[in-house]
Amino acid sequence: MNLFADPRWREALGNLPDYLGAHVRVSLVALALGLIVSLPLAIVARNRPLLSGALLGLAGVVQTIPGLALLALFYPLLLALAALSMSAFGISFSAFGFLPAVLALALYSMLPVLRNTITGLDAVDPALVEAAQGVGMTPRQVLTMVELPLALPVIMAGIRTAAVWVIGTATLSTPIGQTSLGNYIFAGLQTQNWVLVLFGCAAAAVLALAVDQLLALIERGLRLRSRLQIALGSLGLAALIAATLLPGLAGARSTYVVGAKTFTEQYVLAELLEQRLQAAGLTATTRAGLGSSVIYDALKSGDIDAYVDYSGTLWANQFKHPGIAARDQVLADLKTDLGKDGVTLLGELGFANAYALVMPRAKAEALGIRSIADLAARAPSLTIAGDYEFVSRPEWANLRSAYGLAFKTERQMQPDFMYAAVASGEVDVIAGYTSDGLIAKYDLVVLDDPKQAIPPYDAVLLLAPKRADDAKLRGALTPLLGRIDIAAMREANLRAASGDGPPEAVARWLWDRVK
Repeated sequence: MNLFADPRWREALGNLPDYLGAHVRVSLVALALGLIVSLPLAIVARNRPLLSGALLGLAGVVQTIPGLALLALFYPLLLALAALSMSAFGISFSAFGFLPAVLALALYSMLPVLRNTITGLDAVDPALVEAAQGVGMTPRQVLTMVELPLALPVIMAGIRTAAVWVIGTATLSTPIGQTSLGNYIFAGLQTQNWVLVLFGCAAAAVLALAVDQLLALIERGLRLRSRLQIALGSLGLAALIAATLLPGLAGARSTYVVGAKTFTEQYVLAELLEQRLQAAGLTATTRAGLGSSVIYDALKSGDIDAYVDYSGTLWANQFKHPGIAARDQVLADLKTDLGKDGVTLLGELGFANAYALVMPRAKAEALGIRSIADLAARAPSLTIAGDYEFVSRPEWANLRSAYGLAFKTERQMQPDFMYAAVASGEVDVIAGYTSDGLIAKYDLVVLDDPKQAIPPYDAVLLLAPKRADDAKLRGALTPLLGRIDIAAMREANLRAASGDGPPEAVARWLWDRVK
């Protein structure tokens, strides 16, 4: 069997130059920044126990913060700084993707470099330092000609550790908009394409090992004073960096960037938008796997040009409207709110993907549960699972308030895993999505919401402020409006989640179905 005849392998290989080049670029800049900051700090702190203890303690605290959280925290911070810079100096910068990833990864790289530099300098024999001073060397000469050369092998060991940490953690930068090898992993998890997951993990591991071994060669050369090993390691690193960066740098830049959130439907719709733009003769690329808290701000600031969102999500979460409202009111409020930000609501795609409480049909019938009102009486003995956002969203607060829901246990997990979990009995209820084809696949039932506590979620197509008058963009995407019904979207989602083809192929199938 030829593995590379499998479209999933072809998809993975086709994206490798872009993903690998972006991964190396962000890792290289982050590591360089970390070294530029860490090495001078370590040199200054080496004979100052209080300062060195404080620096190592602070760097250690950074290491206790989960990588994804640290990356995500930099985005709102930089967004606020960009707004402040714009208001004060008329100068702004992008808080999306590369910059927050570089800053967070640079912080991650500092601990091993600080620790090893201080340790290496402290380990230099004091007699050698005294001898150097005795022959008239200045403190700077002692540092650069005696201490640093002797400590360099230990420092290189710290740089090796920092490089591996940075390369591994960079895979988590996808949700804040930085393309990386993590794109394989996040996309594969959402579409249950395990080829992509394995490919992304393997590519990141091979890259980290290659860099580590080349740095080890340089470290060994420094220790043995072998210029050949130092030269070979340095040339190997230069060749690796060039081989990974040049294909991406040589590629043509796309005119339009389409955004997507972190679940299957969004991957399919983003591919559909990209294909429609390309069919109109426009160059486009997809920036997928973005968190809900990131993607709208990225659109508003012009870092992406278009994406599909949901009316209820924007109304309740982005614009903080309280309570419950009818569909027409939600859409009217939404157009007003979006207009204030300069964002264009091009139109509705024709289906709604609402949150809904979902149970196995057999269990619901056995317990006599047809609606959320029926569920409330049974909830104290049941377990519910939702995606990572659901329990912190206003919709969940509205549901609990409207129906008095109080479950025995609340769990969070990847969206597609929720369906397998509820079907296998691991959990009793999930906060699913009404357009998901897995509902039919697992014979689940959507519980009625008689109090309409969950707002409407029409799929709406949004354009960035800078694209408000872009006739070519509008012309390419307008044919999608009102064409995609719930049945077509459910089947597309099921195809993507069941491994019937990558999102790109499913998007082509969807367009053939609705055009």
